[in-house]
Amino acid sequence: MFFLHSYDMVHYGHSNQLRQAKAMGDYLIVGVHTDSEIAKHKGPPVFTQEERYKMVRAIKWVDEVVEGAPYVTTLETLDKYNCDFCVHGDDITLTVDGKDTYEEVKKSGRYRECKRTQGVSTTDLVGRMLLMTKAHHSNIDSSDYQQHTDNFGKGHSPWTGVSQFLQTSQKIIQFASGQEPQPGDTIIYVAGAFDLFHIGHVDFLEAVHKLAEKPYIIVGLHFDQEVNRYKGKNYPIMNVHERTLSVLACRYVSEVVIGAPFAVTKDLLDHFKEPRRKGILRTVDSGNSLTTDAIVQRIIKNRLLFEARNQKKEAKEIAVIQAMKRQEEEKTKARVQAVL
Repeated sequence: MFFLHSYDMVHYGHSNQLRQAKAMGDYLIVGVHTDSEIAKHKGPPVFTQEERYKMVRAIKWVDEVVEGAPYVTTLETLDKYNCDFCVHGDDITLTVDGKDTYEEVKKSGRYRECKRTQGVSTTDLVGRMLLMTKAHHSNIDSSDYQQHTDNFGKGHSPWTGVSQFLQTSQKIIQFASGQEPQPGDTIIYVAGAFDLFHIGHVDFLEAVHKLAEKPYIIVGLHFDQEVNRYKGKNYPIMNVHERTLSVLACRYVSEVVIGAPFAVTKDLLDHFKEPRRKGILRTVDSGNSLTTDAIVQRIIKNRLLFEARNQKKEAKEIAVIQAMKRQEEEKTKARVQAVL
């Protein structure tokens, strides 16, 4: 099957859609748009196309990535990659002139939908980065944050709007591998915030993965209060429940410790049956200097552009919703007249 998206600011909502898509078939091909295509139809991307290609490849449910996929999905594209059908979320994707990008494949019956993940959106994440608050740590109300969401879209489209994320045990089970370490595996433990899981994290985990022939990588995630203690400001941008899903979706990760201690102690290592020996700490260079703070700076630098992008996107979505309502009203009126 074929799944097409811009994947700007890849988050666990995208990963969840890809998980659902993979369950619909045997082989998942993901098309990712170029920077120029995104800029034309949606507005300035946060990440470069090369960063986005690599981020999507790191998601464990993805079998293949098509770089520079066309923004409008056609039957020709599906046939080119031998795809039976394409999958997208239950929101709507529009071109710069307001047309449904999946219109052709929908009419041909080669379109499937997966459920959107409630509580996460690029709009929401950008808002957290722009505001120096900690409301997202505990899902408490914030008048400043509400003002931000209003700035991003006053019409309240169901696809662009912000909703609350609620973690469930079922969601963790869906993302987790469920595999125990096997004989011969090298158990490797890493820990940190892994906030706004990005390409720098992927490069680091890929480098760690290459340290052993059969690596079993356990990622320790610090609680929000701990991350805020050593990073300050409004960090972490994502709370620990969101960061858990983001890390679990990475193909290099085998297990996650939720609320790992800041200090790596002997007792912690013994918990994973790690041999008691000295010299087991290694420093790994990811080769990537990107940090969560650098991503935040990208957003702040282009704040007005991102706000304009989301307002434009929501305006197009609301126009489509209104058109759909009018069509439904006309159909209802026609059915009533036919009965009379």
